[in-house]
Amino acid sequence: MTTMTQKEGLAMVANGADEERGMRVLTGVLLILTPIAFNVFFTLLSVTFGYPDILREPTGYVLRRFDAGSSSLVAIWYGFMLTAVLFVPLAVLVHKVLARRDTPYMATATAFGVLGGVVQFLGLIRWPILVPYLAETYLDPASSAATRESIAVVFQAFNQYAGVGVGENLGYLFTGLWTLLVALAMFGSALPFRRWLALLGVVSAVGILLGMLEPAGFEPAANIVVVGYILWSIWLALFGIFLLLPRSRRPRAPQANPTVEEA
Repeated sequence: MTTMTQKEGLAMVANGADEERGMRVLTGVLLILTPIAFNVFFTLLSVTFGYPDILREPTGYVLRRFDAGSSSLVAIWYGFMLTAVLFVPLAVLVHKVLARRDTPYMATATAFGVLGGVVQFLGLIRWPILVPYLAETYLDPASSAATRESIAVVFQAFNQYAGVGVGENLGYLFTGLWTLLVALAMFGSALPFRRWLALLGVVSAVGILLGMLEPAGFEPAANIVVVGYILWSIWLALFGIFLLLPRSRRPRAPQANPTVEEA
């Protein structure tokens, strides 16, 4: 029979508290950095490349603008793509912070979050990997008219499939569902989240999910999803700030027994 003294028990509790605090700090920092990085790279693409409005222009114009951006534009696309990759560990860390017995749906939420990061990565990877080759070949003086037409077809096909279908619509679906379930988990959390923060998450999730209706002809969806992502970025950053606040968890009642015995 082994006996754990009160001092040893308190030390184990303290170590567990330190690990829990470290997990919250790591999660909070990533929650703040992810939307900042996303919006920085999105703004850079908007300023240097006219994204996303440029996608409504003819293929030749888009590829010329892309080629003119040279390696610096490719680097920006790599950075923007990596913000989608960040969402995978972010979803896992949020699960570790929020999961509890009365939120069994957090496992499903985490799966949605990971899938959201993966599909957005798959939708964006064409820009730094495929489009440079298409632009170079399209602008090659030796390329025939038939070659340029073929490149235009490939470019538009990838935009519709990888961009609109995978990156946008599936990205909206999984990101929106993850946000909605995480916001619901906030309501009963021991962490001091305010009710308005959870509601902000719900509103941003609805805005993102409505973006899926744009291909169906619901034109306001294009503007609604932009507002949804702005609110989502604010929500993520505030989520992270709340996790970094000192004493961000209500104190638990002390144990009644000073020793624990194990057979």
